[in-house]
Amino acid sequence: MNKQSYVIAAFVENKSGVLMRVTSMFNRRGFNIDTLTVGETESPEYSRITLTFSGDQDDLHQLVTQLQKLYNVKKVEVISAEIGIRRELLLIKVKNSSETRGDLRDAVDVFKAKIVDYSAEAMCLEVTGDSTKIDNFIDNMKPFGIIEMCRTGIVALERGSESILSK
Repeated sequence: MNKQSYVIAAFVENKSGVLMRVTSMFNRRGFNIDTLTVGETESPEYSRITLTFSGDQDDLHQLVTQLQKLYNVKKVEVISAEIGIRRELLLIKVKNSSETRGDLRDAVDVFKAKIVDYSAEAMCLEVTGDSTKIDNFIDNMKPFGIIEMCRTGIVALERGSESILSK
């Protein structure tokens, strides 16, 4: 079995209970959601759910088919790395001292991160990018001492002028 990570975008009605129905469908079939983001779209009556999970081609086909059957789901799309733009956001608070401050600022520059809060004892940093960049940034912050971090799930759009609904 060849497992890989898949990104699925679902265009859904922006109503109470829709997210629960989508996540319950994954639970009933024994699949774990690796990341999940939900937000209002360009049309306030709709939301976009972007989720990732690991599985094989059969799992992907089953989940897409089942998602399409849910009443409040209007459109489902698999966004491959070849056709999509994928990003995550990380907020991370690390220990700050006069001895490490320069090295922290160097890392911020290298990863094109932003300092969003600063004190003599801690720095809160923001970084966006693909999952590999986020993982690498976290690894680079470990020696400084991670106090706390919060990571979003993946958000993704297809390249070009088409939208999820125009297909």
